Amino acid sequence: MTNTPEQIVAANKANVETLLALANTAFASAERIAALNLNTARAVLEDTVASAKALMGAKDVQELVALQTSLAQPVVEKAVAYSRSIYEIASQTQEEVSKMFETQVAEANKTFAAALDKAAKSAPAGSDVAVAAVKSAIAAANSAYDSVTKAAKQVAEIAEANVAAATSATVKAVSASTPAKSSKKAA
Repeated sequence: MTNTPEQIVAANKANVETLLALANTAFASAERIAALNLNTARAVLEDTVASAKALMGAKDVQELVALQTSLAQPVVEKAVAYSRSIYEIASQTQEEVSKMFETQVAEANKTFAAALDKAAKSAPAGSDVAVAAVKSAIAAANSAYDSVTKAAKQVAEIAEANVAAATSATVKAVSASTPAKSSKKAA
């Protein structure tokens, strides 16, 4: 059950590759968020300038109120779109990290099972019961891990559906309130 230097080198190499993959995933996510923030900041600045020009061009109070009301909806929609984009980036990053983690766990289980089988072959007579107990414990742990993983995925799917529903409801509420305000002011 001893590890050869080649096995240790291979394990270290695999660990370094995993860490590099995690770092690349984190950097890619950070780049996407930075680009999104930069584009959002640029769009907000442009929209603010355009809105200010439009508001300054209002000829009377009714036109000013109507402009303010009409400018509110696109702002909310863009804020919702920004939040949705951040959520998507975070979800994709979490999914990639989870896949890497699952791969590592599967590889560790395979390595441990191979080591256990090798140890069982050289174990003294009568140790079959102990080896079977360890294998049973490993199978139970793997089953529990699979159950937790499935439950976490279901929770993530439910959360994603709730975010989508809340986003849709927010946009609809703003859309519904904007014409109502405009018609009240006109009346």
